[in-house]
Amino acid sequence: MSATTLVDRPTVDLLELEEYRHELTAFFRRRLASAAEADDALQETMIRAWRGRATYQGRASVRSWLYGIATNVCRDAWRSAARRPRPMDLGATDGAALALVGAAADPDPADAADEREDVRAAFTSVVRRLPPRQRAVLVLRDVLRWRAAEVATLLDTSVASVNSALQRARGTMRDADARDDVVGAADARLVDEYDAAFAAYDVDRLVALLRADALTAARS
Repeated sequence: MSATTLVDRPTVDLLELEEYRHELTAFFRRRLASAAEADDALQETMIRAWRGRATYQGRASVRSWLYGIATNVCRDAWRSAARRPRPMDLGATDGAALALVGAAADPDPADAADEREDVRAAFTSVVRRLPPRQRAVLVLRDVLRWRAAEVATLLDTSVASVNSALQRARGTMRDADARDDVVGAADARLVDEYDAAFAAYDVDRLVALLRADALTAARS
């Protein structure tokens, strides 16, 4: 590896990881059964992040990368406890409930299939009910937990526009019944792509899909 490559590679330092300790504590305490479990999960996330810091490529923010690790720690905790929380609920009134935590790894194939159906139904509802920019903002803010300024930069718009789109999207989805939604062939392909990226926790792919969808619609 060349000296130039080493210099150009993004880095993650311990102080930067510590900046997210408080919000990750809240993330885990909303999703795990006890404060002790949440504290253990937080510690495990920090250890994995520090040991895996060389894998950070800079394609997503450090925050998104760290939440990816936290999601996997949640999955491991659910597997150990044999619990089955819902993966996400895009009709929830509380935006925090949309945080991406992934479908639990359930030992029962039928239950795992049900979880995947719930995820697909949620994406179907978002695609059917929201215009591209609003659904991109909703998923980026309430699912991937991006900051408004980060979303604004990605979508080439203002923070005020992002906040406005988020409020409209939340209002539309608040009373949505995802299981009643049906989309056409073109939108079904988009749902397939969202669903596949979500299932693999491929943040870069999901972000790229959302951005391309939103910007294409804005230019048309």
